[in-house]
Amino acid sequence: MTTTNEQGLKVGAPIPDWTMPALPARETLTGRTCRVEPLHIARHADDLHTAFSADASGADWSYLPYGPFDSLADLEIWLSETCFSDDPIFFAIIDLESGKAVGMASYLNINRVHGTIEVGHVHFSPILQRRRVATEAIHLMMGHAFSTGYRRYEWKCNALNARSRKAAQRFGFSFEGVFRQHMVMRGHNRDSAWYACVDGAWPQLDAAFQTWLDDANFDADGQQLRSLKDLTRPLLVATD
Repeated sequence: MTTTNEQGLKVGAPIPDWTMPALPARETLTGRTCRVEPLHIARHADDLHTAFSADASGADWSYLPYGPFDSLADLEIWLSETCFSDDPIFFAIIDLESGKAVGMASYLNINRVHGTIEVGHVHFSPILQRRRVATEAIHLMMGHAFSTGYRRYEWKCNALNARSRKAAQRFGFSFEGVFRQHMVMRGHNRDSAWYACVDGAWPQLDAAFQTWLDDANFDADGQQLRSLKDLTRPLLVATD
């Protein structure tokens, strides 16, 4: 929706009651299959190092500016130097079945003035990939951001990272374009693909996630009956 200003020019829809949101609380988010909790070195580093080491080739780190970590000590140093500011805010992803930390993600680029926030530093270990746990963790963090009052939730990745781009749209993030020569990453150019979802779409996105995550959506062998991609595809929007 647009409105017109006193000069007769189109401007954006008014937001008369806009209130700047707080920083996302460092609180534990619990679902059916996972728990997303503030990252803590003593509680999580050993589990994370074990889980990340399942990627023997280190290929899963290709599109991140850090890792792989050769030792637990190396990971602990990186965690202590990177993960305890107000931006980014890091969380560990706990598999409720094993009780172990098997991945991590963060909120970053937090702009409270405009109500925008990004999910990033997403690293799912091989133990976590292609499981309900991973999808539910994304759902919990998205819901926490919108319930805190953010209007826009972003996902950005290397434009060459096909897996991340596919995941973004599966999770209901709409493609908004590519920022060319956005970064220098590991001595290489990075063009960044931008995706986002907004608060007005959250009730429908939440329903799509809830439908997919429901036990009734999985057969006796744990195979999905309806894909999340099919549930979120109608909610994706095209941008000029």
